[in-house]
Amino acid sequence: MIERLDHINVRTAHLSAMVEWYEKVLQLRSGPRPPFAFPGAWLYAGQHALVHLVGVDRQPAEAGRDIALEHGAFRATGYGDFIARLDAMGQRREVTRVPEFPIVQVNVWDPDGNHLHVDFDAAEVD
Repeated sequence: MIERLDHINVRTAHLSAMVEWYEKVLQLRSGPRPPFAFPGAWLYAGQHALVHLVGVDRQPAEAGRDIALEHGAFRATGYGDFIARLDAMGQRREVTRVPEFPIVQVNVWDPDGNHLHVDFDAAEVD
C-alpha cells in the first residue's frame, strides 16, 4: 500500500542552477547520491532525498510536447518565512486556497519551469 511520495526525478540541462534554486528557495540541501554513471544531485529535507536531479545534455527541443509531470507538491510549515524568502529573492509566486480544505498552496516554478506547490495548513496562514 502506498504511504507517501518518496521523491521526484527531474531531468535538466541546467544542473547547477537547479541545485542552487532548490537549495535557496525550498531550503533543501544537497546530500549523498549513488555513484551513477551520469551527472546529477539529490536534494534532501532532513534525512529524506525528495528531489533527484539528473543532468542531461540539452532540454527537449519542443517544450510541452514531451510527457511531463504537471506538478510536484511539498507539505511545509513556516509560511511567513517562506513568503518573505521568496519576496526577498524576487521569486514568482502565486498563493491559492484549496476550496473547502484547510490548505494554502504557494505555487512556484524552478529554473526549468517545473511547477511546484508548497502546502501549508490554513491555520498557520490566517
